[in-house]
Amino acid sequence: MSVKKHGNTNMNEDLKDSSVPTISKRFMGLRAAILTTCPDVGSFAANLGFSVLQISELIGRSPTGVEPPEVSENLIGVFELLKLLGFSGGDVLEKYEFDLVILHIKPSDHLRDEKGSTVIKTDTDFLNKLVGGVMYATQPGSKIACRLHFSVILGYGTVSDGDQNCSLILNSSAETSSDLLLLRPRQSYTMKSGNILTDIRHHHPMLIAQWQEGVTRQDMANKFGFEEFKERGGNFAILADRFLHEVAFKLWKAPKYGA
Repeated sequence: MSVKKHGNTNMNEDLKDSSVPTISKRFMGLRAAILTTCPDVGSFAANLGFSVLQISELIGRSPTGVEPPEVSENLIGVFELLKLLGFSGGDVLEKYEFDLVILHIKPSDHLRDEKGSTVIKTDTDFLNKLVGGVMYATQPGSKIACRLHFSVILGYGTVSDGDQNCSLILNSSAETSSDLLLLRPRQSYTMKSGNILTDIRHHHPMLIAQWQEGVTRQDMANKFGFEEFKERGGNFAILADRFLHEVAFKLWKAPKYGA
């Protein structure tokens, strides 16, 4: 697929030539947008039918209402992001632009305002404040909380095949010769359409934390990290290409996949 640099939103001309079904066709008319500073990501998303928005449009805006102490004045407007989904001032709007909004950020990326001044550095502190801002805006029992699905995905970046420190394989080397292994079913992420997959990267998976009031399983995890998820997480692993399907299901835009 050729990659083109672009400036703003929809790239409908690319969709006409694409043989890949758009996200709207795959998931019952799902309206999806992505905010990113990466031209390659934006071009790829546009070819899948996403509306590509500019992060700079949300930088420096003050959220509507009282700003929580956890959110700095230079943080991306969490309330502006929620408004794209039809949430404003604690209420649910009848008309809204999107069913799904993805914010894509790169580590140590410096986001700039319209004047070109650096206002945000996307480090761990930024991510913590972003999550804190969303949770502040979606207090339990509120109109927004019962309608919002929130996922945080963190990748390891570039990894080596020889580095197996963060492996999904639970069996130790002492168990590999045990007859009990024959009775242990395969994990669902290792199969697709009834066939065993041979090209799965079992080490360094992308880490996902999800929150949706009354829907997602509550677990005992207290930190965002591989060991914590493996020991105390509520789920194990799914194929990366099933993630959007799972989110679409929680948004009533796709049938249930798997158990």
